Amino acid sequence: MSTVPATSRIGLVQALIACVFWGLMPVYFKLLQSVDALEVVAHRIIWSVPLLLVILYFRKNLAGLAVAFANRKLRWAMLASSCLIAANWLIYVWAVHGDHILAASLGYFISPLLSVFLGRIFLKEQMSRNKWIAIAIAAAGVSVLAVQALDTLWISLALASSWGLYGLVRKVADIGPIVGLTAETGILFVPFILFLVWLTVGASPSTASVHFTDDRMIDLLLVGGSIVTAIPLLLFASAVKKMTLGAIGLLNYLAPTIQFLVGVFIYNETLTPSHLICFLLIWTSLALYSTDTILTGRTARKASAGQA
Repeated sequence: MSTVPATSRIGLVQALIACVFWGLMPVYFKLLQSVDALEVVAHRIIWSVPLLLVILYFRKNLAGLAVAFANRKLRWAMLASSCLIAANWLIYVWAVHGDHILAASLGYFISPLLSVFLGRIFLKEQMSRNKWIAIAIAAAGVSVLAVQALDTLWISLALASSWGLYGLVRKVADIGPIVGLTAETGILFVPFILFLVWLTVGASPSTASVHFTDDRMIDLLLVGGSIVTAIPLLLFASAVKKMTLGAIGLLNYLAPTIQFLVGVFIYNETLTPSHLICFLLIWTSLALYSTDTILTGRTARKASAGQA
C-alpha cells in the first residue's frame, strides 16, 4: 500500500495546526497589551534565538547556520530579511494592540497577490491572464477601502509590503526556513538586547521597562513569544514537504481568515461597508488566483506524466 496519502494527511494536519496558531496570534498578543509593541517584539526576537539554536542542534543543522554567515551574499540577504521581518512583527503587534486586527488580516490577504506581482517584476515569473485579473480585483478592493478607511489602510499595505518583500528576499536566498529565521533573529539579537538594557537601566523613569520580572504571567508570555514563533514555522515547513503547492497555497488564506473572525467576533471590531466590500473583492481575487494555480499545476503534472 502506498504511504503517499497517509503522508499527505499528516502534512495537512501539520499545516492546519500551523495556520490556526497564526490565526489566533492576535489573542496571544492582546494578552500583552500592557507592554509596548517594540518591547514585545524585542523579547520575541531575543528568546527565539536560544530556542532556534536548540532546534538546529537536535536537527543536526548548526553547520547550515555557519555556512549562511560565511557567505557574504547570503549575509546581506539575511540582513535585509531581518529588517523586514522585524518591521512586519512590530507593525502587526502594534495593530493588534491598537484594535486594528481587521486591517492586519487584510494585509495578509493582500500579501500573496503582491508576492505574485513582485515575482513578475523582479524574478520575471510568468503570470496568466487570470492572475492579472485577480490582482486587478484586489486593487479594486483596496481602492474601495481607501475611500472610507484611509486611516488604517496603511497598516494593511505596510504588512503586505513587508511580508511580500520578505518572501522575495527569502525566495532568492538559498537558505532553509529554520536556519534562515535563526540567522535573522541572530542578526537582530544584539541590537534588541541593547534596547532592553537601555529600557531597564538607561532610560528615564517614564520610559523604562516595568514589565519583565514585575509580573510572572507577563514574563511567561514574553518568553513564550519564541515558542509561538517557532512551533507553527516548524510544522508548516514540514507540511510543505508532504503536500502539493496548490493545497499549501489555499491554506495560506486560513490564518488571515481566522484573524478576521477573531477581530469581528471576539474583539468586536467595526466591520464597515467598505471593509465588507473590500474583503469580498479580495476573497474573490484569491479564489480566482487559487483556482488558476491549481488548474495550472494539474496541467503541468499531466504533461509530465504524458512524457514519462
